[in-house]
Amino acid sequence: MTAERLDEDPGGGARSVIDRAFAIIGTFQGGRVRQSLSDISRHTGLPIATCYRIVQRLNEWGALERDSEGKYRIGLRLWEVASLAPRSVGLQRIARPYLQDLYETTGYAAHLAIREGLELVSIERFQSPRQVPRRPRTGHRYPLHVTAIAQVLLAHAPEEVQEEVLSGELRATTEYTYTQRDVLERVLADIRSRGYAISDRQADLVHVGVAAPIFAPDKTVVAALSLALTRDDVDEKNMIHLVRIAANGISRALRESGHASVVIYDSPST
Repeated sequence: MTAERLDEDPGGGARSVIDRAFAIIGTFQGGRVRQSLSDISRHTGLPIATCYRIVQRLNEWGALERDSEGKYRIGLRLWEVASLAPRSVGLQRIARPYLQDLYETTGYAAHLAIREGLELVSIERFQSPRQVPRRPRTGHRYPLHVTAIAQVLLAHAPEEVQEEVLSGELRATTEYTYTQRDVLERVLADIRSRGYAISDRQADLVHVGVAAPIFAPDKTVVAALSLALTRDDVDEKNMIHLVRIAANGISRALRESGHASVVIYDSPST
């Protein structure tokens, strides 16, 4: 796609086309990995003719790919460009051996996530393919008040981010989800004090999450690591110990590598 071609859009200039293209790409989330043109039109609210024109351009550039059934998915070229982003990829590369070791040692799903604005972004996960459900999904976004890994990130977020989350809707996923501000505030204070978080059946009625923070060389929390334990087979004390060891190992590896490009982006509009 070139600037000249974008300007050809009769609906109002290059900026509007770029916004529409971003909206189209943004529909490929929440489990929607393959979509028809009509699906994209419905999820963006754009006329199908407009969708067709922009989707064709995205397909030509490689941001989207069309399969044999006529459905679209994220294209390889977009993935190639995204793979250059140092914030998640550098951290992911350094953390991956620790996550894999934690998963293979415990048999439980190991998860790595960062915070962006008011959401958790999952960037790596090790889990047996036989286990279900496979949540959270890598690349997806989740609220900051529900799981242990999210609560670690929220506990170490700037005060303005915490205030926006705490003053907003704390939606319940299960009957055990923290939905009262004063309760969640106490939980976040405890996390900062003891250095880890435990979330008991807050995301679903089966799992207990154990999470610990990962520190950048400047001592800021840039990510978190967790294990998802089955509630019927919880060795909580030992799992906390293993998670903290792995998180400390990643923090040390970040420091020794001189990796300083892990930055949390906050937007006043999020």
